[in-house]
Amino acid sequence: MSSPVLRVRPRVWIGFAIWIAYVLVVFGVQVASGIPYDEWGDSGSNLFLGGGLSLIVATILLAITTSVLGWWRPALFEDTRSHHRWPVFVPILLALTAILTLAVTDWASYDGAFFAASLVLLLVGFTEEMTSRGLMIVALRSRLSEVWVWFLSSAAFGLMHFMNFFLGQDLVPTLIQVGSAFAIGTVFYILRRTTGTLIWAMVLHAVWDFSVFAVGHGNPGPLANALGVLQMTIGILAIAVVWFTFRSTRTADADATV
Repeated sequence: MSSPVLRVRPRVWIGFAIWIAYVLVVFGVQVASGIPYDEWGDSGSNLFLGGGLSLIVATILLAITTSVLGWWRPALFEDTRSHHRWPVFVPILLALTAILTLAVTDWASYDGAFFAASLVLLLVGFTEEMTSRGLMIVALRSRLSEVWVWFLSSAAFGLMHFMNFFLGQDLVPTLIQVGSAFAIGTVFYILRRTTGTLIWAMVLHAVWDFSVFAVGHGNPGPLANALGVLQMTIGILAIAVVWFTFRSTRTADADATV
C-alpha cells in the first residue's frame, strides 16, 4: 500500500502541540463548568457539563485539525500491520473485562438524564485515541523508531489524566490513574498494530471508559472489587508483549526475500 500524500508534512512537534492543545481545551472547558471532578457522578447535568461538554468541543476541534492536516488516513489506518498478530489476545481480555464490568453495574441507580450524559462520554474513545494514538503516532513516526512511538504515545496518554488532580482529585489516586492509563494505553496501541486500524481501539476505549465509570455509580455487584486487579493484570500483560508488535509485515516480507 502506498503512503498517501499529506497536506502537512508530519513533524514530532506537531503531535505534541496537538496534545497540549487538547489538554488545555478539555481542562479549560471542565474548569469553566465549575464542577469538581469528584462531583461529576452526582447528577446527569453535572456529568454532562463537567465531562461531556468538553468532549463534544474536543471532537469538533480534532475533526477540523485532522482535516486541515490531511492526516485522516495515517491516523486511522496502519500502512503496515504488526507481523505478530497473537498479542491481540490482550485487548480481547480487556473487552471481556469491560463486558463483565457492565454486567455487575447497578443499572437501577441510573435515571434517564444520567444515562444520556453517560453516553456522551463515549466520545472519549474518539478524542483521546485520535490525540494520543492517532495524530501523535503520525507525528512521532516522522522521526522516531516504533519503540519510541509506543512509549511516548502511551506516556502522553497517561499524563493526559494528570489534569484530574487540578480538577479536585487527590494526588495519590491521580498518580495511580496516570500509571494505569499508560498500561491500558499500551493495550490500545497493541490493538491498533494487530488489527491495522485505530477504529477498534476507539471503540474499545469508549466501551472501557464507559464501563469503568458506570460501575462506580450506585451499588456495584460483589465482583466489582476484583475488576481493579484484572485491569492491572491486563496492563502488565500488555507491557510484557508489546515488543512483539514493533515488527511490521513489510519488514517481515523484506527479511524473507533476503
